[in-house]
Amino acid sequence: MTERYVLDLQEIDEDRTAVVGGKGAHLGSLSRIDGIRVPAGFCVTTDAFRRVVAHTPSVHEQLDRLARVNPDDQEAIRTLSAEIRRTVEGIAVPDDIADAITHALARLGERTPCAVRSSATAEDLPTASFAGQQDTYLNVVGTAEILRHISRCWASLFTERAVTYRRRTGIDHRTVHMAVVVQRMVFPQSSGILFTADPVTGNRKVTTVDAGFGLGEALVSGLVNPDVFKVRDDEIVARTVSAKQRAVQPLPDGGIQHVEIDSRRQEEPALTDAQAIRLARLGRRIEAHFGSPQDIEWCLVDDEFHIVQSRPITTLFPVPESGDEEPHVYVSVGHQQMMTDPMKPLGLSMWQHTAMVPMPEAGGRLFVDVTRRLASPTGRAALLDLMGRGDPLVRDALETVLDREDFVPTLPDPPPAGPPAGGPPAPIATDPAVVTELVERSRASLAALRREIRTKSGPALFDFLPEAFEEHKRVVGDPLSFQAIMAGMEATWWLNDQLEEWLGEKNAADTLTLSAPGNITSEMGLELLDVADVIRPYPEVVRFLEGVEDDGFLDELAKLPGGAEAREAIEGYLDRYGMRCVGEIDITRPRWSERPSSLVPVILDNVRNFEPGAAGRRFEQGREEALKKEQDVLSRLRALPDGERKADETKAMIDRVRTFIGYREYPKYGIISRYFAYKQALMAEADRLVRDGVLADREDVFYLTFEEFHDVVRSKRVDGRLVQRRKEEFRSYQALSTPRVLTSDGEALSGSYRRDDVPDGALIGLAVSTGTVEGRARVILDVADADLEAGDILVTPFTDPSWSPLFVAVAGLVTEVGGLMTHGAVIAREYGLPAVVGVEQATRRIRDGQRIRVHGTDGYVEILS
Repeated sequence: MTERYVLDLQEIDEDRTAVVGGKGAHLGSLSRIDGIRVPAGFCVTTDAFRRVVAHTPSVHEQLDRLARVNPDDQEAIRTLSAEIRRTVEGIAVPDDIADAITHALARLGERTPCAVRSSATAEDLPTASFAGQQDTYLNVVGTAEILRHISRCWASLFTERAVTYRRRTGIDHRTVHMAVVVQRMVFPQSSGILFTADPVTGNRKVTTVDAGFGLGEALVSGLVNPDVFKVRDDEIVARTVSAKQRAVQPLPDGGIQHVEIDSRRQEEPALTDAQAIRLARLGRRIEAHFGSPQDIEWCLVDDEFHIVQSRPITTLFPVPESGDEEPHVYVSVGHQQMMTDPMKPLGLSMWQHTAMVPMPEAGGRLFVDVTRRLASPTGRAALLDLMGRGDPLVRDALETVLDREDFVPTLPDPPPAGPPAGGPPAPIATDPAVVTELVERSRASLAALRREIRTKSGPALFDFLPEAFEEHKRVVGDPLSFQAIMAGMEATWWLNDQLEEWLGEKNAADTLTLSAPGNITSEMGLELLDVADVIRPYPEVVRFLEGVEDDGFLDELAKLPGGAEAREAIEGYLDRYGMRCVGEIDITRPRWSERPSSLVPVILDNVRNFEPGAAGRRFEQGREEALKKEQDVLSRLRALPDGERKADETKAMIDRVRTFIGYREYPKYGIISRYFAYKQALMAEADRLVRDGVLADREDVFYLTFEEFHDVVRSKRVDGRLVQRRKEEFRSYQALSTPRVLTSDGEALSGSYRRDDVPDGALIGLAVSTGTVEGRARVILDVADADLEAGDILVTPFTDPSWSPLFVAVAGLVTEVGGLMTHGAVIAREYGLPAVVGVEQATRRIRDGQRIRVHGTDGYVEILS
């Protein structure tokens, strides 16, 4: 195929991104939309860039050096980037490429002022906009100057900011090429940026227009504050007119200048309301063409709008598909399950198949549609009460939506269904035998799954799994199990509410539930202390573990003195808990059994920080504190008016909470145990597909849904492009923050505490485990990076059960996500750790090593140094 170095914008569409880059492809496509004015121009293609670079060996050597640089060595990146730019700018444009550009310029007019604009192949993409990463030059006049600025655009592929951005988004420098757009300049009275969705709230129904005088460079560079118009349904719903003291204007012989605006004009709006509404309509037309919300640069010339750029807004959280035009309100599943990271498609699909309610997906996260419950007065009150007890921020976000009376319609309560046959269920008795029975039922069902799934492979496995999912849901939905969980939670709430009313004591249940029996998650943390007890007497084993870097260490371990005992202890622990891992609701995450090295740092911390027998002593200490607290509370209650009744009721509730609160953690343990059985069977299928040459990598199945995986097993064919696209989407989802509440309009809400009872500068959260502690903050994003000392305070985004082994080594806990009954809160109370959860951006606002004070009773954190 003959290389083409220049293409007219009218020849370009979105299929030509590899040739003309993201900006060029979008401009070509824009120029084809009826009613959209795009300044005339052409594109110098990536063929020209590739040819120039290919004939300059020094660029390849410099790129090799850049690839070897430590990603954190910003100085080396800065130096190498500058070196590559100097090399590229110094390359003479070959004569035949220069001739093609000259001919294209002649069609515009040789002395026509032009904008010369970078257009990389990895910019303006649906998953990475690269906004502002490469360079644009305005009002360039004359062939020689345009050629010089084309070279500068090529070089801007290697600005420090562009190199850093590509590293962060996982894009290889060698796979990105640069085209250059050359367009006739327009000299506008006003210009600015149009967002077809509100970039702050995410609302897809609100168009935001930023406007200023002169060229848009004044807004992009932050030289002035823009006028801001918000448009919804052809109506201005908000308007802010700023004092615009400066503007950017063209110079007669090329280039641009900053000018002062006459004081009489500074506070005039840069657009009329009618123009803003007309511009918003153009934006909706462009959005419809590209199929996603757009960030659009515009210019106004003699009351006509010219569009000079459009790119996807990549920072918006996607909206779940609803299949209708009705309003919907969604609550994040990740905030309930303590895993707000994105999940891969197989993980999403498996959770959806085993969930008790429908869970739509967006941005790699799952949500529950609560619209119908919010519409019913009774359902709304119950939902808000439940959410408020768990996570006040979710409740506040829902109330924010409800405050807009036109969004969620109020529907009458459904008529009562009538009493169930045989009357209402009897209240569950405070009897440990109930918990014993539930645990045995779960174990029996899991044992049956393991027996049956071993015999299944190929299509037969996928025929069997839907039956297994139904049994999974039957076990999870066992009414007796639900009653036991609620009995523990309701007893906790009763104790906290009544003892605060009667004795003025906050969160008394936190101490009364210390070392409650039967909590599988707290036992998991304590048993890792027992593993450390086995290892501690053997210095060679400890030294060996300090150097572990891969997951094959258990075989080597057995060759050391004491290694056989250490290996047996670790393997015994993995037999009981190896199905767990960080982010365990995503079946694609590596389990401890698959990656045992992830436990080694925690084991070594336990060896260093504890004495032998710490697990038993810790449990007994908690039990004694709880008993002492019980006696104190009952004694004080008896001294009150009607004290014997209050003491008797409280004693009954203490017994009830200690009977059932430990079971709160068991259903999740059962779910994850079943998940591991599913995963082992599915990965055996993936391995067969690799052996048969269908898949290149067994983990490619992680990017397929359960149904797609089934199709691949049946057909022995896989769509490699689909897998690659899903990988790119997953990478882009990692940059998104999960909203607690999301609406069908796209509005992402995280809620506010609205409290004024904390010191200035304190970080507000939810009090979940009583007490106050001061210590060194350890900001840890991955369990495998744990390096803890006695007295440290763990600060992390979220904690699921896999984090529990760390809890034994710390003095307090701060998380960004959580509620009163989420796993981290339950285990913090079990261990007596002061804890505050739901602290927005805690891992960014608290620096590792800072001294902090955690107020677990009142729900805030102070930064002391």
